[in-house]
Amino acid sequence: MLLKVSNLRVAFRADKHTTVEAVKGISFDIPHNRTVALVGESGSGKSVSSLAVMGLLPPHSTVIDPRSSVLFEGREVLHQTAAARRAMCGKDIAMIFQEPMSSLNPVFTVGFQIGEVLRQHMGMGRRAARARTLELLEEVGIPEPAAKIDAYPSQMSGGQQQRVMIAMAIACAPKLLIADEPTTALDVTIQKQIMELIASLQKKHQMAVLFITHDLGLVAEIADEVIVMRQGEVREAGDARAVFANPQDRYTRALLHCRPSLDTRPRRLPVIADYMDDGALPVQPERVRGRAPGDEIVLDVRGLKKSFWLRAGLFGKREFAAVKGVSFQLARGKTLGVVGESGSGKSTVGLTLLRLHQASGGSAFFEGRDLLAMDAKAFQPYKRRIQIIFQNPYASLNPRFTVGQILLEPMRLHGIGASDAERTQLALALLERVGLPPQAYQRYPHEFSGGQRQRIAIARCLTMKPEILVCDESVSALDVSVQAQVLNLLQDLQDEYGLSYIFISHDLSVVKYISDQVMVMHQGEVVEMADADELYRNPQHPYTRALLAAIPRAA
Repeated sequence: MLLKVSNLRVAFRADKHTTVEAVKGISFDIPHNRTVALVGESGSGKSVSSLAVMGLLPPHSTVIDPRSSVLFEGREVLHQTAAARRAMCGKDIAMIFQEPMSSLNPVFTVGFQIGEVLRQHMGMGRRAARARTLELLEEVGIPEPAAKIDAYPSQMSGGQQQRVMIAMAIACAPKLLIADEPTTALDVTIQKQIMELIASLQKKHQMAVLFITHDLGLVAEIADEVIVMRQGEVREAGDARAVFANPQDRYTRALLHCRPSLDTRPRRLPVIADYMDDGALPVQPERVRGRAPGDEIVLDVRGLKKSFWLRAGLFGKREFAAVKGVSFQLARGKTLGVVGESGSGKSTVGLTLLRLHQASGGSAFFEGRDLLAMDAKAFQPYKRRIQIIFQNPYASLNPRFTVGQILLEPMRLHGIGASDAERTQLALALLERVGLPPQAYQRYPHEFSGGQRQRIAIARCLTMKPEILVCDESVSALDVSVQAQVLNLLQDLQDEYGLSYIFISHDLSVVKYISDQVMVMHQGEVVEMADADELYRNPQHPYTRALLAAIPRAA
């Protein structure tokens, strides 16, 4: 057995007298040359378990039970000296982290950072380390490695950054590779490439892989064994095929069914709590989606263009066309899904419609008036009628404001409500509408989970009583159950208020579930548009077919 974890208990000190137990006595094994998936929602303890193995938990605030044991090739890991742990981790055990931009140092080139691993653990000189770094960049599929070796992380795409992290992890040919949510923020085609790369490297280097994720669709494709965690405990473990074919634990069944399916569209998505109760789930009727010829058009976009100017040489500049003549119509009370890879221009379309980017050409007619041709004063009344929910609720909420202040500020700016007392009542009603208690009004964003913060962001949009909501990757970073809750909320709000959505996402299962019509973008252009069911059933463009083929089969 390569790695044997026994009775691992990890707690964090909340204050001098209180500890919070994050991992509650879990045990599991990782055999040689096998892929074991650790699955669960945020807060389940899966990442804490891997960080405990790597010795990366903060020592001043972490309590590891002395009876816990982590054996790597028969050696006890938890009681090693810092120097011994440092020599082992990075060489025999390596880790790929979830967010490459947070893990790569922005002030050093990628070549220097990979070379540092080789110099530290393999004792290579600079010339030998550089030559080996070029080989690693080529092995992980970085284009033009001789040029990219001297690039900085910010000069590379998200997929390329993750490939650099993988090159760094395999540099010393580790026996165990820990991959902590390595594809969460990547679009479906890049995700597939990264997973295929990890699988090929595992076979080539004879590594074991511990793959940490909340996406069971991925697990079904790559894992030999699966361990399901919830609230610091192992709920189910076994052969991956057996667990997927016949899950024994309610929580495992919940994770499998909360994610939108490509085959059905229930009126409401089930959430974890539905499965944890004893009663049987009620049969949900199907929700009919699609555009009808008589639907009222609320937004008519024609030939939208957006270019950015990039520096070229010392004094020159060159044009980069991010959006190239995009046209579409949005019907009242309907959802237009916008899909495509990173860099396809889908988010730029949304931001340009809200005039957060200045359009380079085209028009966007709302009630007969071109939003893009108005001056700032004329556009002011329309700001409240077209709102946006951003991808990252951690960055879009002011950490210095209470939730009450976050909700009241836009109402004051736009003159909604006769007094602060009236605005407060409206804010409290909106918190209740998005499923948050009244006590949330006095609290700060950092006191809430990611899903709760996204609900606050939705409530802030609703203070404006908008008619159009641009949802820019607004559920992509959420766990499957929280994602289901937010999607149900968006459906309810659309049913109640007749909202129109532009739903931008790289998650094709979610887009099919919530969209009436889907627009596929590639390199700034629309390559295909059709009703959601028709597009998924009979895609016409090769790029659309490639996107659909990249969806994990259990999704």
